Amino acid sequence: MPFNSFFSWIIKKRIHQIDLFRMYPKEVQNEVFERLVLQGAQTVYGKKYSFDKISSYQDFRASVPLIEYDELKPWVDRLMKGEQMLLWPADTKWFAKSSGTTSERSKLIPVTKQSLEECHYKGGKDLLAIYHHNHPNRKLFTGKHLIVGGSAEINLNPETDDSYFGDLSAIIVKNLPWWAEIRRTPAKEIALLSEWEDKVERMAQSTIKQDVKIIAGVPSWTMVLASRILEITGKSNLKEVWPNLEMFMHGGVNFEPYREQFNRLIPDPSMNYVETYNASEGFFGIQDLVGGDEMLLMLDYGIFFEFIPLSEFRGKESTEVISIEHVELNINYAVVISTNAGLWRYILGDTIRFTSNAPYRFKITGRTKSFINAFGEELVVENAEVAIAAACAKTNAQIREYTVAPIYMKENENGGHEWLVEFAQYPDEMDRFIAVLDEKLREINSDYDAKRYHDMILIKPKVKAVAKESFNNWLKENGKLGGQNKIPRLSNDRSILEQIAKNSEFI
Repeated sequence: MPFNSFFSWIIKKRIHQIDLFRMYPKEVQNEVFERLVLQGAQTVYGKKYSFDKISSYQDFRASVPLIEYDELKPWVDRLMKGEQMLLWPADTKWFAKSSGTTSERSKLIPVTKQSLEECHYKGGKDLLAIYHHNHPNRKLFTGKHLIVGGSAEINLNPETDDSYFGDLSAIIVKNLPWWAEIRRTPAKEIALLSEWEDKVERMAQSTIKQDVKIIAGVPSWTMVLASRILEITGKSNLKEVWPNLEMFMHGGVNFEPYREQFNRLIPDPSMNYVETYNASEGFFGIQDLVGGDEMLLMLDYGIFFEFIPLSEFRGKESTEVISIEHVELNINYAVVISTNAGLWRYILGDTIRFTSNAPYRFKITGRTKSFINAFGEELVVENAEVAIAAACAKTNAQIREYTVAPIYMKENENGGHEWLVEFAQYPDEMDRFIAVLDEKLREINSDYDAKRYHDMILIKPKVKAVAKESFNNWLKENGKLGGQNKIPRLSNDRSILEQIAKNSEFI
């Protein structure tokens, strides 16, 4: 049987299973919950919190505490030293360096065989299954899949000689099943390089003559690779390099501020863009509607979900925690997960907003620690992304990166927001760019609008343009250049913005 025909047969079976959790989300999540608690009862963590006595979600909430990374870290440290059966009833020898933060301290998230196979790889298969279901005449397995992955190599833990850590994307590449490895590019020795600039050069040189059909990566780093490929080949766009390119799978940051740049980079109206939500802690969502801007929450990956209304969020001290059947539309929630990697009631740090509950579709709105509320304006990342995309569209601008911080009130001066922006294409009129940015924020955020009334609390945003590579230079200085590392979009203090600005040239 030809491979594409075999793949089509597998897809039909999986789409039926996806339809089941679309139709019966509560029942599927209950099955996941019961299976996780049963397996967790065999662990040291499960015995500490009496998993064997848990018979309902209410018992689970009463017995098992909410945790953040500070509470998880001692367990990870013990696992790294070789202890087992602590969080999950199987060996845990892989640890993903969290790339969702640019803080100095890296987080190491346990990755088990079960979480790789039943979550991360299953998510990859489902993405292709959903795409094939939406575009049945495409033959994805006749070309190459270019993975723009993490920049960190896999590191052997010197304490045990038996455990490994690195970026999640590197761990995934290292352990890929055969069906994915046969179509992946570039070669592993390039994909796992730790020096990002050398890696981009070698990725470009090794892939320009291949038949690439799919690209997967973070938009900003994918653009860096694409620019180098066009420099080498002298071509004007990626379709001239790869005529059969048909899909870009993206995640990690909001795609809207980059959409126009990708339209120019890949001038093909039939090009497809599919968003995924795959973090170090698990694979959570896939865009399942053609042309949609929301993702389907994947409910059968060995992850049990809970949610905390952001208005009630108090970190691990939060008391207003609900399961999926009680969520409401258009409310920001902090996500809590229990997983087959041994995370138990772990506060993920991301915030989402449900756009549908039949089935459960959502948008990522930001981070629990990535917002600005210095003056009661409650500005979240989703607001910033929508506003900057509108400002770019109205002024023919394109951005590479940006970050925002508060301007604190002084004795005779009101507060405000300072935007540090690296433009790929400078606005036609900067004053117009700022005006549209401000108008859109006032339109979509009533708290911001109230604080902007007659400039009584907040003045109009200040936008400062910095030279090319300013943000990359900051990432490089902090050892975080490349892969899935991201610039914090919003900060409730000025430390990150001032660090970037300190060594930047202003335009």
